[in-house]
Amino acid sequence: MDRITLEKLKHTFLTDHSDWCVSLFMPTHRAGRETEQGPIRFRNLLREAQEQLLAKGLRAAKVGEILKKPQRLLQDKGFWQRQSDGLAVFFSSDAFHHFRLPLAFEELVVISKRFLVKPLLPILTSDGLFHVLALSQNQVRLLEGTRHTVDEVTLEGLLQSLAEAFPEAPADKQLQFHTGTPTGAGKRAAVFYGHEISTVNKDRLLRWFRMIDKKLHSLLSDSRSPLVLAGVDYLFPLYREVNTYPHLMDEGIPGNPEGLRPEELHGPAWALVEPLFRQSREAAAAQFRQLAGTGQTTTDVREALTAAHHGRVDVLFLPVGIQVWGHFIPETERVDVHESPEPGDENLLDLAAIQSLIKGGTVYAVAPREVPEQAPLAAIFRY
Repeated sequence: MDRITLEKLKHTFLTDHSDWCVSLFMPTHRAGRETEQGPIRFRNLLREAQEQLLAKGLRAAKVGEILKKPQRLLQDKGFWQRQSDGLAVFFSSDAFHHFRLPLAFEELVVISKRFLVKPLLPILTSDGLFHVLALSQNQVRLLEGTRHTVDEVTLEGLLQSLAEAFPEAPADKQLQFHTGTPTGAGKRAAVFYGHEISTVNKDRLLRWFRMIDKKLHSLLSDSRSPLVLAGVDYLFPLYREVNTYPHLMDEGIPGNPEGLRPEELHGPAWALVEPLFRQSREAAAAQFRQLAGTGQTTTDVREALTAAHHGRVDVLFLPVGIQVWGHFIPETERVDVHESPEPGDENLLDLAAIQSLIKGGTVYAVAPREVPEQAPLAAIFRY
């Protein structure tokens, strides 16, 4: 899985490009014969992008130049065998980015003056993205999940076990665990036994956990996603002692996570974080209703977009699957909204969302019926 961050969006995806920008989304498969469908589907979408670019008046030679880098992916067999649930590809004559993400995208090709980011909102907003840190003395894994999917994040440069971190240190024979009674589905719970953790081994664990915390700090520095610990009980208080990530959940997933597939950790983790997401979303909707009519809210796309540009949007509700096309000129703050896409248009909801996110706002991507007043969007202002 590839990681996409707000910082990357800020410096790459929000900039205006000299030519047309192509945003391509498609579902993919992690394993099995279905992986063979990926290159075929991608080739068809590239053909669609080619037709749209030609229809915009670009010469065939220029279109060929724009398509050159994405077409190289078709020759990379290893790339198509290492997929997640969805593939997002962004390219123009001067840019090329691709992300394998735990999101099952619908097939979509959009050509505009900026890249389309709205389909990525489920992993960029604070409503639905969470992480699981699976800890044991022999292994550490970081998982990134959404409501429906989960994937493993590569922890480059991090030693994977306590023994690797401190190879010169003897094992602490007082600290052991074994597999106990079944807990269902053929799984067995990890049972800790023996004496208290020795001072020496506790010190090694704390030092190793500080290494892990430092790595997470670099990976999740611009994230507000909940972090769930999975591990045997005695590790929880030790890790919390060194943790600096502000969104660590109080409750974790007990038991030895070694050998458990990401999908087996997804259910217990989602059960912990879903109430948090729901409460946050419901509280924001209640705040909107309370402030309605005071000048601190709006359901007008023009007003919300201008406010987002100035960093005034504190909370933004957006309807999934809805597009509002038009044009925004930051210098004059002019916003034109069109009933259907016109040449040079961009998705104004997409722009409002990203401007709100990079300036510290909270964005909820919800079903259209869950947007307050069932409007095209709903925003709460900071002032």
